[in-house]
Amino acid sequence: MCGIVGYVGTKPAAPILVDGLARLEYRGYDSAGVAVVGSSELRVHKDAGRVRELEASLPKRFGGKLGIGHTRWATHGGPSKDNAHPHVSADERIAVVHNGIIDNAAALRNQLEEAGVKLRSETDTEVLAHLIEQAAGDTLEEKVLAALRRIDGTYGIAVIDLAFPDRIVVARNGSPIILGVGDGEMHVASDAAALIRYTRQVVHLDDGELATVRADGYRTFTQDARATTKTAETVEWTADEYERGIHEHFMVKEIHEQPEAVQRAIRGRLDERFHTVHLGGLNMDAREAREIKRVKILGCGSAYYAGQLGAQFIEEVARIPADAEPASEFRYRNPVVERDTLYVAVSQSGETLDTLVAVQELKRKGGRVIGLVNAVGSSIAREVDGGVYLHAGPEVSVASTKALTNMAVGFAMLGIHLGRIRDVSPADGRRLIEGLKRIPAQIQSIVDQEAELAKIAGRLSKHQSLFFVGRTRGYPVAREGAQKLKEISYLHAEAYQTSELKHGPLALISPDVPTVAIVPKDELLDRNIGALHEIAARSGPLYVVTHPGVEIPDGAAAVIEVPKNEPELDPILLTIPLQLLAYHASVALGHDVDKPRNLAKSVTVE
Repeated sequence: MCGIVGYVGTKPAAPILVDGLARLEYRGYDSAGVAVVGSSELRVHKDAGRVRELEASLPKRFGGKLGIGHTRWATHGGPSKDNAHPHVSADERIAVVHNGIIDNAAALRNQLEEAGVKLRSETDTEVLAHLIEQAAGDTLEEKVLAALRRIDGTYGIAVIDLAFPDRIVVARNGSPIILGVGDGEMHVASDAAALIRYTRQVVHLDDGELATVRADGYRTFTQDARATTKTAETVEWTADEYERGIHEHFMVKEIHEQPEAVQRAIRGRLDERFHTVHLGGLNMDAREAREIKRVKILGCGSAYYAGQLGAQFIEEVARIPADAEPASEFRYRNPVVERDTLYVAVSQSGETLDTLVAVQELKRKGGRVIGLVNAVGSSIAREVDGGVYLHAGPEVSVASTKALTNMAVGFAMLGIHLGRIRDVSPADGRRLIEGLKRIPAQIQSIVDQEAELAKIAGRLSKHQSLFFVGRTRGYPVAREGAQKLKEISYLHAEAYQTSELKHGPLALISPDVPTVAIVPKDELLDRNIGALHEIAARSGPLYVVTHPGVEIPDGAAAVIEVPKNEPELDPILLTIPLQLLAYHASVALGHDVDKPRNLAKSVTVE
């Protein structure tokens, strides 16, 4: 959950490294540092805090045309200058940046201290710098390979050595490393966002693979030093898509981009002749689709809640039993993997380690896995048997909005595809296809209510604790709404099934605890309205997200109307106002919306 950058070429490295770190700050932002190879010394500069503070304190004379940098999200040791990367060897000739976790770091630290090495930090990464220094070998590559043989755990690393001033050596095992191919220069990054301004030609390393990067090119090889062949791919996104533009924060920019993002997701996939959806990336023919007896969806955080929305849709439309489970728990319970179950891994970045490891466990046990990811060439995308790209565009804010919406749309398309192969009629297929086509304009109509939603959010922000409630289709919406509010406003929010309120949580209802209720105009409307009366009878403030024409009990604090779509697709639209409520509550409280405390965008550690 950190950002790595590297550069070798003909230009001064430091400004390029700092620019790359600024673009990766959503992946980690409690400390940062850079190291460059100068004419006769390795120069290192680190600072606790944000990249802007690193840039402000960078010495004016910090020359060098080869270097590496890192922005950190703390795992071993708190945020501090000493714990910031890069970490250097005892002789201060080798510098290392690292993402991931070294599981045997404690034992290695003890061995190093017994050998007389004085460790400067609390991190697991520092041991790697010392191991490389001590390793036998005539080249940096040989020394890195020897050191990695002593490491247990996950890593994406970049290493420079004053003795080899023409190269960066990188390695990957469970944490992404990307090479950027330029004209007479090369870049290294953990995310394409860092290098997209300089090149759109990228090479993705696989687990167990290393690379030597020089200004004139690169070579890749395995841990037993066998050469591998990698071909550069073109990143579809542009540098402008990583800019905030006129918006104050990336989160609100990405909320506003949702109509266009959904349009991209459905473009070219809706078959109006046969009233179905074409998903060629699934790599699954109709016979194989008919053999599916169950769908299991795996994701983490908002991706998990999107998976719950997807499971509800698939079961309701395609009539295939479906459920969602946190990927972080899946492999630890020794799951039964069935041949006729379709497993779906969901991740915005395609690098979420908990989800990736679940995919690898499924593959090991012979399970069929497809992916819903937003990043072409990502680890999960390369690991699965097929999948659906989300086409949401770059998502920089830690709190997911447009990627989550496109995940829900992706599941809707998957459900229609599977349903039409099975028992969904052409008429129902047509109805759902037409519903998908209406979603972009309907999202825009919700976003157009932003000013009013901001006022409501300001009132909600004055409370310390809130309930979100929803029933069946509305429950995953409530869970995602509570998650979004928690992660960026730091207000306590819990989600419950509306039907469960009277089985315990109703005891907490009071004038100080508002309830955000998801009340779609569907077959359960009367039940939902009855629950609202129960809350109102106990003086609980009610904020109701509903459809036009629904009669809400008198005295509700606010009623937020969302355009009506098909019942199965309504949850996608019901999530949108909750994004804006969370955003504006966070703004009202003065928080850093895009970089919430203790969180990072791409969770690449377990």
